[in-house]
Amino acid sequence: MSRAFLIVLDSVGCGGAPDAAAFGDEGANTLGHIAEACAAGRAEEGRSGPLRVPYLDAMGLRAAMALATGRDTTMPGTMAQDAFWGAAQEVSKGKDTPSGHWELAGVPVPWDWFYFPQTTPAFPDDLVAEICRIVGTDGILGNCHASGTEILKVHGAEHMRTGWPICYTSTDSVFQIAAHEESFGLDRLLALCEAIAPRLHAMRVGRVIARPFLGTPDTGFTRTTNRHDYAMSPPAPTLCDWVQTAGRHVHAIGKIGDIFSDQGIDSVAKGDDATLMAHLCGAVSRMPDGSLTFANFVEFDSLWGHRRDVSGYARALEWADAELGRIAAGLRAGDLLLITADHGNDPTWRGTDHTRERVPVVGRVAGLRCPHPVGLVAFSDVAASVAHHLGVSGQGPGRPFL
Repeated sequence: MSRAFLIVLDSVGCGGAPDAAAFGDEGANTLGHIAEACAAGRAEEGRSGPLRVPYLDAMGLRAAMALATGRDTTMPGTMAQDAFWGAAQEVSKGKDTPSGHWELAGVPVPWDWFYFPQTTPAFPDDLVAEICRIVGTDGILGNCHASGTEILKVHGAEHMRTGWPICYTSTDSVFQIAAHEESFGLDRLLALCEAIAPRLHAMRVGRVIARPFLGTPDTGFTRTTNRHDYAMSPPAPTLCDWVQTAGRHVHAIGKIGDIFSDQGIDSVAKGDDATLMAHLCGAVSRMPDGSLTFANFVEFDSLWGHRRDVSGYARALEWADAELGRIAAGLRAGDLLLITADHGNDPTWRGTDHTRERVPVVGRVAGLRCPHPVGLVAFSDVAASVAHHLGVSGQGPGRPFL
């Protein structure tokens, strides 16, 4: 019985979304613009020259990019004999993490998310009062739209002095709370986020995110890897539930457990992307027949996309390409490896937020020597294809392309 490995490279979009203009993102193209910057010598920090992703390109990445945008790319390579490639288009109305992942798992979001206004203060008084009551403070800091790293520079020292939590949001449907792991306490931060999450979920705010950090006013502040997302539960059974209900093992790597509220998941591995890649390598060697391993690598988005760091994003792509090539060598005959993304985050684009894009769908069924395009597909077709490969039934709208 074969296995499936569904890998989400968070924010690695490839442009071409027909509804991008409605999001202010017409022309955004995460992979295309990174490749162009590298070829033009504009991404030389810690790397040099054209973007080099030979494994992903052999899986069909260049062809997927061309399909998504209708134009050629600068990415060289030779197609593998067992590769399939295409591009996926989202129907959910958000360009955020839950929308993308839920739809990839077969459940398009049936509602409009709530977004906080771009005002200061951004949050209603009764919500602020409830947070203060839960945590036992006289107020909060922030109360605005902000970059997660920049707001620590502004309020980190005051937070340590007063003990007030730092609360902020973005153009995504999120409510984020930052607090010092030692002076405020990690457990206290997590308890606060868990307690306030039901109220925000009732407002259709998709996620409450705990953002712990360490440091001092003198040395500066750094976010830690103990982030935790309290996401709304999907409104219907997802790919994870379908596989689990069939009696198979579902292993989550990275943010997947948080995104799906641990629904339909049997085991979880967390850490930074380097640690997660090691977990993925271990999963390829030990996951049982018929299992699903569902992984998210978030640092493309969190460290490089939002910070508009083209060189950093290119370095991360080249690192992931080398790691995935080594890991794929351990696949068993018949195993499915499917690599995709949940949205875009073009580091050359204006602002600091996600971009509405199609995403690449590339991969292989190990030992199957019939390279082929799957064309333009829906996000939900990814779930249908994984379920079909594993021989489990699903209730989503997607159709298998494998």
